[in-house]
Formats: sequence, structure tokens, C-alpha cells
Amino acid sequence: MAVDNSNDHFASRRKWLGIAAGASIGSGFLAATGAMAEPRKHVPATGRAAGSAPSNGSDLGARTYNIRDFGAKGDGSTLDTDAVQAAIDACTKDQGGTVLVPAGVFVIGTVELKSNVTLHLSASAKLLGTADGKQYHAADAIPLSGDSTLGDGNVGLIFAVKADNVTIEGHGTIDGQGAQFHSPVRGVMPPAGISGDNRPYHLLFYQCKNLTLRDIFLNDSAYHSVRVIESTFVKAEGLRIFNRVNGNNDGFHFISCQYVHVSNCTVQCQDDACALFGSCKFITITNSSFSTRWSVFRFGGGEAENIVVSNCLIYETYGCPIKMRCGPNSRFENISFSNLVMTNVTGPISIGLGDPPRRPGAASASETGMAPGAPGIVRNISFSGILATVVVPAQVPGVPFASNYNPGEIKSCISLNGVGETFIENIRFDDVQVTFAGGGTAADAAVRDVPKVAGEYYEAGVFPAYGIYARMVRGLVLSNVRFEVATPELRPAMVFDHVTDAAVNGLSAQGNPQSESLLRFIETSDVLLSASRVLTPSAVFLQVEGASSKGITVDGGDLSKAGQELAFHADATEDSVKLRG
Repeated sequence: MAVDNSNDHFASRRKWLGIAAGASIGSGFLAATGAMAEPRKHVPATGRAAGSAPSNGSDLGARTYNIRDFGAKGDGSTLDTDAVQAAIDACTKDQGGTVLVPAGVFVIGTVELKSNVTLHLSASAKLLGTADGKQYHAADAIPLSGDSTLGDGNVGLIFAVKADNVTIEGHGTIDGQGAQFHSPVRGVMPPAGISGDNRPYHLLFYQCKNLTLRDIFLNDSAYHSVRVIESTFVKAEGLRIFNRVNGNNDGFHFISCQYVHVSNCTVQCQDDACALFGSCKFITITNSSFSTRWSVFRFGGGEAENIVVSNCLIYETYGCPIKMRCGPNSRFENISFSNLVMTNVTGPISIGLGDPPRRPGAASASETGMAPGAPGIVRNISFSGILATVVVPAQVPGVPFASNYNPGEIKSCISLNGVGETFIENIRFDDVQVTFAGGGTAADAAVRDVPKVAGEYYEAGVFPAYGIYARMVRGLVLSNVRFEVATPELRPAMVFDHVTDAAVNGLSAQGNPQSESLLRFIETSDVLLSASRVLTPSAVFLQVEGASSKGITVDGGDLSKAGQELAFHADATEDSVKLRG
């Protein structure tokens, strides 16, 4: 005969629920389950939390090491460097885990992170770099010459060398007290007692692999905020960087890194916001915002290739948002910029190629007796979905010293500036709309012999175009591009100087009846201009100059606001241009 135990079953269930309900009050069941989710404390003397059962080693690599358990005070004045380092060392010895920075202000000097360590900053935690310069030391394994560091320093508040699987995360703060490393008067040592390349970066990594930086707030570094050298598989997401208290206050500075992914970051800094120096490859940067005095995406040296920048906001950037400097033995190739909004910037895009002096009249590298090196290569660079407002630069918000400017920054344009015999190749602009500050004079427009300087975009002086100046470019495409000006402008919207194999489709640009022309081509060949629109009155649509100008076709469009369609100067001939439509 079957026995019905259903009443006993429900009675047992009611009894269990009663026990559970009672346990949820105070420190019972729910508190117990919460405690089970807490990571194991690590006490240096025993390797386990007080009162807990001895570990059988099954949690090696997954333990949590609270820096207070290693003697950290977190009172905002005691130097806690040794305690933090001891926690990291113990974590490393136990095959990795999490070093926990709990609530408090922990003053530290140089600390070294090691393999398989996650440094977790709780939301109320702050690691505060000491203002005592003697508490920082160099990472001797990081060279100070050659392509690795380009001669910059090797001191970090937190650094790692040849470490794998390193993470810094959490909603806490790392504050470098960078103002203490800035001298108020040139030639006088700053309060911290160290300056120049001896200043510490917030974070410094050299030859690391599997590096993750997530969610932290990096504030007021003495030098660059995040400097990553010759490292692979790097991820930076959700960071906030504010770095505007000293010179050379970069945001991100990547040097010869591969497989780097930056997303959802906010960077406000004083120098390069996201520098990509050396041989950076396989890089993505997306969904982030940037503001700086100098440049955002800056390229220099090495072989930079296979890089995508997309969906970013750039604002209050008075030093050219996208800046590429390619000298001998360097190559920049297969790089895409798309869906960018640039508000209140100068530049806004500058590419320089060649082996020129930095300033007019100075000697180039080859003229000083240095080996000339192989010509640089710049090719296959695209810009699409760009919306920009170019302005006269202003004081950068939050910077405690004056932001000074050069004439070429005040009257800036897009520049593709090849110097020497090598062409910049295959550059494309699609769906680009830019409003420029304007202000160019007749004297600015009259310049034909632009100084052969491909250093900083402003070092050649004021370019003779308000929209785009292109010199020594082959394979240039502009599609659906619109140039406007905020104030009267006597420079042409576009100057091509020794450009060949170009297609300009759907260009709309503002002219000025007092200017020579809307467009100027100098020694330029094989160009198709189609569907162009002259937005405001201009004396001449296109002025062609030079005996070698040829193969230019103007096909259709609305040129009715131009007083005349074509003009020819400096030995250019009428048969160099064919009008269609």
C-alpha cells in the first residue's frame, strides 16, 4: 500500500521557510550567503582569514589581498608604498589574484605590478601619489633610448615590466598630484624636488601582455597618464583621465603596441590625448571623447598600420585632432577615421611626409650629415563622416598656465603636406563638413612657395588655403565635402600643389569676390572635378598655374556664383582643362 507523505512534505517545507525567514534577520541565512560570496582575506602570517579553515590550496590564483591586512593605513598622510607592494608580492607568490584597495586615501610612491595580479580600487578608494620626489624610482629594465621610449622617462607611480595578465580596475581614483611636479618659474625646481623625465607617469607598462585597464579615474599626473610600450593585447575601457596640471600631460601614449582596443573613455588633458608612436598595429579606438591643448590622435615614427578610429567626440582641441608625422624609414598605412564630431578645434587634420627641418631655415637631418634613410610612406588613409567646427584657439579650460599659440594655429586648415620627391598616396575624404574660422588675408592667399616643413602643422606658417592644402599627393579623393567659413576669408577653399590622380565629387565651398579664386591648382595633373557648387560669390572658380598642369576636367555642377569659371597663370595653358556640362 502506498504511503501518502504529502502533508509531511508541506510541513517540512513550511518549517524550512520559517527557519530561512528567521535567518534573514540579523546575521543569519542571507548574511551567511553574502559572506560566502566574499573573497577570502589574506593574512601574511597564516595565508588565510582569521578563524577560517586551513586552505587546501584550491583557491590559489583567486584570493583577495586587502592592502590594510599588510599594514596600509589609508589616512591620507602615512606612506603606504611598502604595504601595497607587499600585498602585490604576496598575490604574485600565490599565483595571482586580486589586490584590494578599500575605502581610504593611500599615499604611495613607485609600486610595481606583476603577472596575474588584478589591482581593484573600490569606489571610495584613492591611491595618492606622494609629493615627495624621493619616493619614486626608475624602472631600470625600461630603456631610455631607441624606438622603445623615444628618450622619455621610465618612472611610474604604478608600473609593470614584462608582466602577463595584469588588470587595474574599479571606480576608485589614482591621483598623481601632478601640480607638485610643475615649476612655477622656469629654472626653479618644483615642490616635489624632481622634474623633466624624472617625473612619474600614472601608469607605465613595458613589454606586457594581456593588459586591462577598466573604469578607474586617473587624475593629475606629473607626466603622461597612461604610457604603454611594446605591449600586446591591451584593453582600456571606461577610463576617465583628467590631466591638465603640467607640461607633457598626455592621456594615452602607446609606443609600438599591437592588438590595442580603447573604448568608452573620457580624456581631458594638456598634451597628446592618444598618441600612437612607433610601430602600432591592429588598433581600435571607439566611443570615446577627447579634449586637449595639442593633438588627439598623433602618429610619429615606426610602421603604423591597420588602425580604426570611430564614433568619437573631439572638442576644445587646439592642436590638431589628427596629426601624422612620417619621416624616413617610417610607414603609415591602412588607417581609417570615421564618424567623428570635432567641436572647437584647430587643424583639424594634418599629414606631413618627408625629411625636412622642423622650422624654416633650419638644417634637415640629411644636411647635418646623418644617414638619409629610406623615404617614408603614407598611403591608404580614409576620413569619413567628419563634422567639424574649426575656431581660433582659446585658453584650454582647467589649465593653470597660459595656452600660447602660433600663427599657423590661428588660421588653420586640413593639410596634406608632402615635402621632397615622395608622394602621399591614396587619401580619401567622404561625407566631410567643416566650418573654418576664416580670417585669411590677401597676403596669406598670395603665398605660392610654402616652406618645405612637414613637422608640426603650423610650422610651415599659414597655409594658403582655408579648407584643404594638398602638396605632393597622388590618388586623392574628396566626395561630398562641404567647406564654409565663419568670418571673411581671402584664401582659396582648396589648393592643390603638385597633386596628381585626384577626383573631387560633390565639393561645396564658400568663396569671396575679393579673392583670386575658389580653387587653385599648381603643377597639378589628372584631376576630375564633378558636381561642384560655389556657395557664395567668387571671382574665379578654378585658377590653374604652372606649365605641367594638365588633364584637368570640370564636369557639371553649379558654378553660377563664380564671376568666371577658369583662369590661367604662371605658364598654365587653356588646354590643361576640359569643361563638360
